[in-house]
Amino acid sequence: MAGTSLNQQRVADIAQSIIKQNPVYLDTETTGLDKNAEIVEIAVVDDAGQILINQLVRPSKPIPTEVTLLHGITNEMVASAMSWPALWPTVRGYLLGKTIGIYNAEFDVRIMRQSLERYRLPWRESLSTLDILNLYSEFRGEWDSIHRSLRRFKLEDAGRFFRIPLPNAHRAADDALLARALLRRMAGMDY
Repeated sequence: MAGTSLNQQRVADIAQSIIKQNPVYLDTETTGLDKNAEIVEIAVVDDAGQILINQLVRPSKPIPTEVTLLHGITNEMVASAMSWPALWPTVRGYLLGKTIGIYNAEFDVRIMRQSLERYRLPWRESLSTLDILNLYSEFRGEWDSIHRSLRRFKLEDAGRFFRIPLPNAHRAADDALLARALLRRMAGMDY
């Protein structure tokens, strides 16, 4: 990558090595951010940009109005959707044995785990995830003196930085596709 810093080149090398592994990309939409939040939508996209699954999920409790205003997913939309325990085996099949690129992996993995635990089902997975948010923070290399760490960026800000014309609509498939495009751009590739 011409005109890049040594740190950006190191990140590009990491991104290229991940892409060679043929990863999948995942995103969720939820009922909130706290320890009681559940998945209301999940998408998994392959490295070619094909949507493997894009599914609404019926949570055990209603989606709060303020959350619906963010992602547009209503209680009516999920009323006839599968529950997370019913959908998990299908999603799991797309993830096992794969590197999973996720923008803010810690959050999405926590949400998958706590959505299962909500139904008193154990989380037994040891998924191989790549946190694209952390990698992008390294790529940008901007110090946040308040948090005393590298600055964290919203997905839509990262997409704008690379001029990626994909929406960040706070919908799972769009966000998974944007995370994929972001990793490919950090690798110096077309998306």
